[in-house]
Amino acid sequence: MSASEAVSSPQGQAHGAGMVVVGDHRGLVHYGSGAMRLHLMLLDRDPRVQGLSSRPLELRWRAPEGMRTHVPQVMLRLTDGQGVLADCTAAGELSGRQRSLAAVVGEVCAAVGWRYWVLGPVDPVYRRNVTWLAGYRHPRYRAGQQLAAALRESFASRTPLWEGVRRTGDPMVVLPALFHALWAGQLSADLGAPMHERMPVWARAA
Repeated sequence: MSASEAVSSPQGQAHGAGMVVVGDHRGLVHYGSGAMRLHLMLLDRDPRVQGLSSRPLELRWRAPEGMRTHVPQVMLRLTDGQGVLADCTAAGELSGRQRSLAAVVGEVCAAVGWRYWVLGPVDPVYRRNVTWLAGYRHPRYRAGQQLAAALRESFASRTPLWEGVRRTGDPMVVLPALFHALWAGQLSADLGAPMHERMPVWARAA
């Protein structure tokens, strides 16, 4: 995930509005584009993020050309209490107009003690891996106490995925719990590389 100060969504971006489930299926958040949907999914997995909502407010200010408005796509509350407004884009380069708007909105956020992020393109391999793991984020895939302990023991050090699964128990039972643990960050792996049965997996340090 790329995060930096300021920017608006690109004009003409293809939209596919809908709702995405967040917070262990405790809530729904609206999205208006594929880029926004992707970043809501990534933010839901980010341990820094305590809460999020979509299109929370409208900013208005007077410019030489008249009144300007902007509706940030996402508002975040980080675990340290910091407020963050963010916009999501699939574009790698910002236009001059977007950079100008970004500077103004960034100043507005700074004035009230918030931050402003642009969430840009995501590595395609990482995106595919996290999208796959998101299919196992529902609490029904969460390991019970005994299985969770067995997973931590099997992957106490960097261990090939399939080797650790077979060591733990029935793959039909273990694999969904393993994927949920990878989604939740209880187990770790290099998600920037293609997932396969020999990929190293290890337990997150307590």
